[in-house]
This record gives sequence, C-alpha cells and structure tokens, in this order.
Amino acid sequence: MNNIQEIMLKREQLYSKYATKDKEAIRLKNYTPDIRPNFFRDIDRIIHTESYTRYMDKTQVFSFNDNDNISKRMTHVQLVSKIARTIGRALSLNEDLIEAIALGHDLGHVPFGHEGERILNAISIKYNEGYFNHNVQSARNLMYIENQGNGQNISIQVLDGILCHNGELEQENYHPKTKTTNDFLNDYESCYTKENYIKSLAPMTLEGCVVRISDIIGYIGRDIEDAIKINLINRSDIPQEITSVLGNTNREIVNTITLDIINNSIDKPSINISKDVFQAIKNLKKWNYENIYEKAHTKEELQKYQDMFETLFTNLLKELENKNLNSNIYKVYLNSMNEEYKKNTPARIVIDYIAGMTDDFFIKEYQNYQD
Repeated sequence: MNNIQEIMLKREQLYSKYATKDKEAIRLKNYTPDIRPNFFRDIDRIIHTESYTRYMDKTQVFSFNDNDNISKRMTHVQLVSKIARTIGRALSLNEDLIEAIALGHDLGHVPFGHEGERILNAISIKYNEGYFNHNVQSARNLMYIENQGNGQNISIQVLDGILCHNGELEQENYHPKTKTTNDFLNDYESCYTKENYIKSLAPMTLEGCVVRISDIIGYIGRDIEDAIKINLINRSDIPQEITSVLGNTNREIVNTITLDIINNSIDKPSINISKDVFQAIKNLKKWNYENIYEKAHTKEELQKYQDMFETLFTNLLKELENKNLNSNIYKVYLNSMNEEYKKNTPARIVIDYIAGMTDDFFIKEYQNYQD
C-alpha cells in the first residue's frame, strides 16, 4: 500500500513551495488511511454525500424556468471546480485540495438560491439560531449533518476553504491566513453570532484563495449567458468599457480572468489580479446585480417565496413540538439521524431540513400545509 501511496503523491515533487502538501492535512477525528491521498479522499467523501446529489435540483439564479439549458447549482459547482483546477495546475498547487473545496463549497445552499438564503437568515435570527449563511451551512453539512449526523471527517483545510469561499466579495489580491484547528472552529462559530463576520474571513491555504476567486469567475459570465437565453438581457447591453477588457461571452470572460490571474500569481504567495481586469470584474458584477439578479424575480415571486418559507418553517416547527411522527421531518429526515444530532433545538433542526431541500421537494413539503 505504501508504494501505491507514493505513486499517487509523486505530483507533489512539482508543487510550488506555496502549495499545501498532503501530509499537512488536519482532521477533527482519527481515521484509517488507505491508498488515497488525504485531499483526494475528501473529494470522494464529498461527491458521495446526499447534499452533493441534491445540487442537480437546486436553483443557481433562475427558479421556475422551463428552459432545460439554464444552469442549476450542479453546473456552477462543476464550472468552479474546473476553473480553479486550471489555475491551480498552472500555479503548481494542490489540485486535489482545490477540487474538494470547489465541489463542496455550495452544499449548504438553500432552495431558490440567494433569495431563499436571505429569507432563511431572517427566520434563523428571529428564532435565536444566529445568522444563516450558505457557506457556513456547507461546512455544517460535512461536519454535523451528513452520514446520519456523524459527519464525513473532512480535513480542516477543505472545510476552511468552503467556509471562506464567499464569492460575493471580490478582491484584487487574495492572501492565505495561517490558522490552527481552533482558529477555524472559532471562525465557524463566530459566523453565527457576529453580523457580517463572514466578510472578514480569509482561507488558510492558497488553494482556498484560488477557489474563492474561481467562484466569481464561475458565475459572472455564465449568468449572463443564462439571462440572454431567457431574454432578460441582450449581449449588446453589456457596457463597452467592460467588454473591451473582459470580452462579452462567458468563454472570453473566463479565459481573460483566468489567464490574468495565472500571469500575475506565478511563484507568488498570493492570488493576484491586474488593476484593469479587477476593475472590470467589479463593474461587471455590479452590472449583473442591477440587470440580472435584481430582475430575476418579480415582487410577487419574492413575496411568494417569503410566505412559503415562513409557512413551511412554522408548520414543521409545530410538527417537532407536537412530536408528530407521521410528518416528513421525522420520516424523511430526523428518524435517520443519531442521538447527538437530535439534541439540537427544534428550530435548528427545521433550518437544517429546509436548507437541504431541493426546489421541487420544498414546494411539495409546502403544499402539504395548504388547505
């Protein structure tokens, strides 16, 4: 077995001095080693989770759209993984670590994307469960929910990269921050108790930094293509000051930003973007928000989501308080969880249950409580 492990780790001889080595992996629990390198093993554990399977039926941006060519969460995650691994290979970083972080980074996304996340955050605060953020929920899934509440024993470096992936916050330079296990756990807990704490997070590895910027690259151009397909925008609408730098197709945007990052980050301890490309990214992201994200849902749809989340949450909470064992929250979810998980508050259990739902399952559960 040792010979096979050595073969699988030969690539480390080509790593940059800033790359994370397999032997540096830290876990919260002991485990029995096999032929797989640490972060390679994490990839396997993530893709076999139930949360990963549910990616295929979760909203990326557009909900209730009949066009089968519109991106789902699964598409986005795979795009982020591919872009990040391209950058990682060019910079001689640990591609296994990059892939594990990328594939797991959105496991905690709720039904109906960021709109659902906004509503569930308000509910979580109202019921004294702290702030809800999908990146925190992604880490929670892997530590405390998957595998009947036992978690998947994912390495701290992967969990940290997932926790710190926030693709809504663009930066010109990404510097990793040295952390201990306790530092990571403190970051995780602080996200629940301190408003906007997630905005202060920085990954502990350069690979985590790569995934963080790749999250932006993965959606900023692809969302444009989806918006064009449903006739929300025209390609000619994108300002020339942006397209002259980045291009006006997803292919051009991904290629421009990826090459710019590689050229500015080779043999450096940080991930860097040139000033003109960074400014164009900021401008495009702002344009996307004003012309795509803020118009992706009507006021009536947003109010409907609000009503659906609140109705479903309050009814499921009653089911737990009344110990209605015929409810799906027991039959589909809670009955399979271990005793330690069941010690969570009823509100936290309902939040976990709803956050893990696909769009379609959410609607079906909601309909169970309609007259």
